[in-house]
Amino acid sequence: MGLVLFPGDGDNSSPDVSWSYSGFAAFRRQLARAEGLTLSEMWGFGGECPWSDVSTSLVPLLDRPDDGGGELSPAECAALLPRLEAIVNQWSSEADAPQAHIDAAQQLTVVLRLCVAKDVELLFS
Repeated sequence: MGLVLFPGDGDNSSPDVSWSYSGFAAFRRQLARAEGLTLSEMWGFGGECPWSDVSTSLVPLLDRPDDGGGELSPAECAALLPRLEAIVNQWSSEADAPQAHIDAAQQLTVVLRLCVAKDVELLFS
């Protein structure tokens, strides 16, 4: 069992990105580190730091339950896409960045671009 992120366009041939729950957790920890955050210090992840104190467009992706389903609006997708693309570029130039995270982030940018282009939600399942 795991998590799949996909465009809410009703097209089963649209690209998606999937992780095991532990893989998604590791991916989010790496994203948080790229933003100077320690996810375990954040509210909802065992810490006390409120998300309202964080200034990053990635908050809608970082601050969510793993198995709660839900969606991100096309506007949220558009807002986080540039930062995610910048992180992918940063990771690609780092020798110690896990290739699995780079590949997943690249795949996620494809899905996000499609959500923005089609003006549909990014769904979590």
